[in-house]
Amino acid sequence: MTIPEMPKFDPEYVATLREVLAIAVEQIAEEHRTPATKAMMAQVIVQTAARGVTDAHALVGHAVRAGEIGAP
Repeated sequence: MTIPEMPKFDPEYVATLREVLAIAVEQIAEEHRTPATKAMMAQVIVQTAARGVTDAHALVGHAVRAGEIGAP
């Protein structure tokens, strides 16, 4: 089985994705703002962006939904 290659994001886009993560984290309950939940949310953002979603609001929404209940 071959693992598909992730697209390469330039440094400016990575900075934008970090901002998206920061915004999304602010929108979840404080008790869920753990390193594990933030990592999970970051993964969702990167995977969603890799699928071609570039709208910041959409990326935030995906991340918030993933982080609402916290990491397992």
